[in-house]
Amino acid sequence: MGGIRPQVIPTERLGLVPLRIDHAEDMSSALADPALYDFIGGAPLTPRELRSRYERMLAGSPDPEVSWCNWVIQVRDEPRLVGTVQATIGPGYPGPVAEIAWIVGTAWQRRGIAKEAARGLVDWLRRKPVRAVLAHIHPDHRASAAVATATGLEPTGQWHDGELTWRLTLDHDVS
Repeated sequence: MGGIRPQVIPTERLGLVPLRIDHAEDMSSALADPALYDFIGGAPLTPRELRSRYERMLAGSPDPEVSWCNWVIQVRDEPRLVGTVQATIGPGYPGPVAEIAWIVGTAWQRRGIAKEAARGLVDWLRRKPVRAVLAHIHPDHRASAAVATATGLEPTGQWHDGELTWRLTLDHDVS
């Protein structure tokens, strides 16, 4: 699994662009609202802090069986980056699993951007050797639950670090 690398993912209104270190300035601005971190924890990061984080992310997982795939979200009609999606792909049962996450800046919420980006990511994962997609969502985060539902994930009843695990099993043509 360690060999999977992010590629540009076009959707109807968006471009999911593989993360680069030079995205830190725009992403620091897009994700500056402290309210974005109410359910996921943490706080807004400065451009310098994000550059440092992005350097670590782009260096890749220390586990050769795991791929870290990260994208920024760009609305085609707007010049700015508005959020991120990510997939951590690694071994699982009955085959490779992708744990996904998304975040969209406050100014771009309620426009279907997170749903469209998450759907684009899952469609991309369908073309990879991935058997299941997981997301961990705070039980009170209704907006993220709506994104997961729209993307085809369903709650499992299992918990991970205080968040409900959602799952989508991907069917692959084995012919």
